[in-house]
Amino acid sequence: MKTFVGITMFLLIGLLTALGFGFSWQFNNGPLVGDDEQIGLGRQTVIRFSFSVAENTPKGLAAQEFARLVKEKTNDTIKVELFPNSTLYNETEEVAALQGGSIQMIAPSFSNISEVVPEWMAMDLPFAFQNEEAVEKAFRGKIGDILMRKLEEKGIIGLSFWANGFQQMTSGRGMLVHPEDFRDLTFRILPSKVIESQFRHLNAKTVPIPFNQVYRSMESGLVDGGENTISNIYSKKMYQVQKYLTISNHAYLGYGVLMNKVFWEKLSADQQKTINEAMQETTVWANQNAIEINRKQWNELQRIGQMNVHLLSKEERDEWQQALEPVYEEAGSYLSKDLMDAVNELRRESTKEQSGLY
Repeated sequence: MKTFVGITMFLLIGLLTALGFGFSWQFNNGPLVGDDEQIGLGRQTVIRFSFSVAENTPKGLAAQEFARLVKEKTNDTIKVELFPNSTLYNETEEVAALQGGSIQMIAPSFSNISEVVPEWMAMDLPFAFQNEEAVEKAFRGKIGDILMRKLEEKGIIGLSFWANGFQQMTSGRGMLVHPEDFRDLTFRILPSKVIESQFRHLNAKTVPIPFNQVYRSMESGLVDGGENTISNIYSKKMYQVQKYLTISNHAYLGYGVLMNKVFWEKLSADQQKTINEAMQETTVWANQNAIEINRKQWNELQRIGQMNVHLLSKEERDEWQQALEPVYEEAGSYLSKDLMDAVNELRRESTKEQSGLY
């Protein structure tokens, strides 16, 4: 009996000592890290917002404006933490990270969203939008409605569309004026069957590369060129490794602003309403600001003078459009008819004039 009591006391003392050590370790090392995704456990709700570009780009500035408005409108009870330049996840990882709940908010390009919801490839179609007005109609009209509805079944809430701008062609090998100038060159692309088809019909090769690796891939010669907005060419200093720039306005780069559905549904109705209000105000500001940034940085590129620039004439633009028309025939085989009909209707409605940004 004494042996039994002794063993019991020994075990109890050991257990209490272990517990005391554990609590002591916690006290000595600070408080436990809280999970920001849990709603209602503290005064402040945190939204981690990850994106792949710099803070001085249209997307980066829009993210900052959104964070400011949310802080102001909620009296700092909701905090938007910004993680630019792929500091958390690069563009090939961020959609999966959002779906898994590791982050709460992202703003990927249309092409990256199409990896999960293929219909978003419709926004990559060449010469689908003739000007900024056509882009705005796509965002606010039938095309935008179709694309946003497709997100929810993937565990994603679509909050808005943010603009960047029309894309231009760059090359380190020579000026791109006619479709035959693309032959046998290798281009960095975003992951998209539509973009692959575009370059295939120009007899060029393609390599999908995350945005944060584009400069190095151009510098090393892994790729000969790429397509990008003026703001991205300027902010990533691509003019240092790409000596030829064609102002083509052949495609549009924009972003879907997305939130994790589980996180969104844990927010109160008032919180959701306030976030939507902040997002609407941000979007109006951001999409106008994107136009101004591209214009300003276009002027800066001309001042720097390190690129040889060619502006497509109407005849050359028509030549490109004719060469790329088969992309639409291919897209019709993997994009829904109602979506393709909406895109083609918008093309018919749009003016046939060039954007006029440059």
